[in-house]
Amino acid sequence: MTANSYILVVDDEDTIREVVRRYLEREGFAVKEAADGYEALDIIGLAPPTLIVLDLMLPGIDGLTLTQHLRQDHQIPIIMLTAKGESSDRIRGLDLGADDYITKPFNPQEVVSRVRAVLRRTGSTPEPISPQPIQVGRLDIDPIARNLDVDGQSISLTAKEFDLLLYFAQHPQQVFTRSQLLAHIWGDELYIDPSTVTVHIRRLREKIEVNPSQPQYIHTVWGVGYKFLSK
Repeated sequence: MTANSYILVVDDEDTIREVVRRYLEREGFAVKEAADGYEALDIIGLAPPTLIVLDLMLPGIDGLTLTQHLRQDHQIPIIMLTAKGESSDRIRGLDLGADDYITKPFNPQEVVSRVRAVLRRTGSTPEPISPQPIQVGRLDIDPIARNLDVDGQSISLTAKEFDLLLYFAQHPQQVFTRSQLLAHIWGDELYIDPSTVTVHIRRLREKIEVNPSQPQYIHTVWGVGYKFLSK
């Protein structure tokens, strides 16, 4: 496999895409996302993925139609996601060429296991991508060692503080709501108060900012959420 191989997650629910992405990335997979069938086709047209995790109920082009279209030109492995209880949709999807299916609601770790199983069967397992160190201003972030240096000094972070900082640093300039950050960092952990995000960001600012009240890195976007500035 080439370094450009990736898993494409296609679902119109932001939370589902982000949770699946988080679990796959934690296992070393590169991941791209699409919110509908048209966006998926655009991404696939630029560079076909190694495998597609595909929701059947999509706006525009539904998952079954997209599967049928893809099978005309591609043999990309497809795992279907469906919230429907009827077996007819799953049977039709499998008949159209899908390789496996998962019924919602699901355990995100099951998605990872199914992805690995399908890739083994199809002989197209991509090489895991080792995250590269990130240097941003005074910050040196090592994803492998899970270490943060600020001005050359090692700073102690909790597991969630490090996950949050790394996610911000990997997505500079992008604005995230508290709900999106909860979905990515806390995943399927239940009953997490959204204020948890606010508390963790306050603690991060205290550890990485010269002046936490006038942050250089983690900025509040009033009425929306937060974004990370890399300059």
